[in-house]
Formats: sequence, structure tokens, C-alpha cells
Amino acid sequence: MTLPPLSPPGLTSGSPAQASAATPQAIDWTDATRQAAFETWLADQAPRHGLLPATARPASADASFRRYFRVDRAQGGSCIVMDAPPAQENCQPFVKVAALMADVGLHVPKVLAWDEPQGFMLLNDLGSQTLLDVLDHDNPHANLGHYKDALAALVPWQTASREGVLPAYDEAVLRRELQLFPDWYLTQHKGFALNPAQQALLDKTFATIVARNLAGPKVFVHRDFMPRNLMVPPADHTPASPAQALGVLDFQDALYGPVTYDIASLMRDAFLSWEEDFVLEVTIRYWEKARKAGLLDFDGWSEDFGAFYRAVEWMGLQRHLKVLGIFARLTLRDGKPKYLADTPRFVHYVRNTANRYRELGPFLKLIDEVEGLQAASGFAYGRM
Repeated sequence: MTLPPLSPPGLTSGSPAQASAATPQAIDWTDATRQAAFETWLADQAPRHGLLPATARPASADASFRRYFRVDRAQGGSCIVMDAPPAQENCQPFVKVAALMADVGLHVPKVLAWDEPQGFMLLNDLGSQTLLDVLDHDNPHANLGHYKDALAALVPWQTASREGVLPAYDEAVLRRELQLFPDWYLTQHKGFALNPAQQALLDKTFATIVARNLAGPKVFVHRDFMPRNLMVPPADHTPASPAQALGVLDFQDALYGPVTYDIASLMRDAFLSWEEDFVLEVTIRYWEKARKAGLLDFDGWSEDFGAFYRAVEWMGLQRHLKVLGIFARLTLRDGKPKYLADTPRFVHYVRNTANRYRELGPFLKLIDEVEGLQAASGFAYGRM
């Protein structure tokens, strides 16, 4: 997951004079050897791409070991440098998926230079404002245009899918992700020890989640398709097509898997929540576009929005449980505690979904025990 840009908006379109007028924020290096390698590499790239190395500054952080820096160009504008230590990060998937998305017509970073052995990459700059930055959190329907733009990128990406191009989002991956929940959230964060009956319940629940999510059609899956990874281009960017209205980032973990995943990710965001009516409105718009594209020819999904929406909820449940585990791990293992502030949002997502399906009733009781909550006495939307 990519964090929001740290530098203020406008740096991408500022002139060199404006850029030099302010002192760039210093890059924090803990490894002097890597710092020296970076500075040497950037100096070598400077004349080829018109870069001003002295302006290099943090652009955004990442939940992984990747970091991103922004550096101004002498003729105006800026570029992004990815710092991805090769011992921890493999950049080949990033390059491969970027090419796939560009071929589809999506607005993604172009790789201008890549030192694979050292893990440095120069990219064009898609801007400094994420979609999350510009959304009106208090007026959901005011954001409909932005979400239409997101769907305009998502559906072509999925329509171009081909089996065997990306790794499979298969049972092994789904189960490995689900296991993060008991390993890190329950055991490490909550200190909750499952008794044999609870473990059996969890195993049964996970088996049901995996089976439901593997049953439907497969497409290319971004895996973090959400406002924090969608960029609002600078004012001078003219989209060549509706698919380029937003920039797309953080796609290096893309797989070939459930068609429901990315719409679940978009509408059940890690960092903001929408009321059900807005979630439904956008999801219906996605459903209409996806079924016209022939992506939903399964078990009545293309005729029955309710059947499709239930599948989205089951996919979202898998993601919510995974993210709870990831956020706990980021805090306890990686020293990034700010992620845990958003865990109540995911607990709510989990409980809301479990509240709506009879076969998840026992699992809901387990979650309530873990969280010290009383089970709800009524169901807002009925149980299925």
C-alpha cells in the first residue's frame, strides 16, 4: 500500500526557479553506502533527463521497503525516483505490470531508467495529489465523477485479462493471506488464544470464504485499487481516453484472480468509509460496465445484481481479514503503528458482512468475543 505524498501539491508543475526557492526536505538515509550509491546514480542520470539532483526530496512512503523521491527537472516539472533495495524488493513485477497497463491505455508511470542491480528506478511524475486527497468525505455523491473515472480504468484493465500472464490468485494465496488474521491480529495484537473449537470454526469459515471467492470469473487483479493509489493528474495533463483520467500506482503485486476483488477494494477502503447507498450506487455502475464487457457471465451475475453483490461482500471479507493481519504486522514487526488506527474500520467491515449471512453467525460471535462487543440484536439489511 502506498502512503499519500509527503510533498505539497504543485511541485510537479513548478518552474526551476520556484523549486530552488524552497529548501527541499532532506532524505533520511540510515545506510551511508546506499546513500552514496543513490547520489552517484542520480548524478549520472541528471544530464540525460535534465534532472536537478539537489532538489531530490521525499515524495511518498510505502508499507514495503520501497521509498519514492521527487526530483525537479531543469525545464520544469519533475520525475519520481523509486528506491527499492534489491535484497528486499523485486522490481521486475512493477515493470511488467506497468507495461501491461500501459498497453491497455491506463495512465501509469513510464520507466525512464532502471538500475536493476542497485534497485533505483526513474519514473515520470503522475502528480502529487491522490484521489483520497480530493474526495469530499462529507458529501459522498459529490465524488461520483471521480469514481466513474476509477471504473473507466478498472474495466479495461480487467477486460484485457489473459490467463498465464500474471501469477494466479489461487487457493494457496488466499489461504496464506487469511492466515495473517489469526497469526498477527488475533495472537500477536489481541493476545487471543483460540481454543480447539474456535480454531475449527475459523478453519471452516476460511474454507467457505476461499471456496466462494474462487468460484467466479478470473481477471487481472490490481489488489490495492483504492483512492490512495489513484492519482489526480496535474492541470496540464490531457487524458487521451477516459481510462487515463486518473493515474494508477502501486500495482506491482497484481495477480490473476477473482473479478470481485478490485471493486471490493475500491468501495471498502482502508482509509475511509462510505454509507451503503453510495457503495451500492458505484458498485451498480461497475456491474453495468462489467457485464457489458462480458466479465460477469457466471451463475446469473450478469442478470442479477444481488447475486454479484453478495460475491463482492464475500471477497471483501477475505480482504478485510487479511488487512487486519497486515496492519497488525506492520505495527508489531515493522514499527509502523499508524496503520492500527484504521483497524476499527475493518472490524466494522467484517462484522457488517458476517451479520448478513447465516453461515457466518458463529464467526460473528467469535469476532465479538475477540473485540469485547455484544452481538447486534437486529439486522439492517436482513440475513442471507
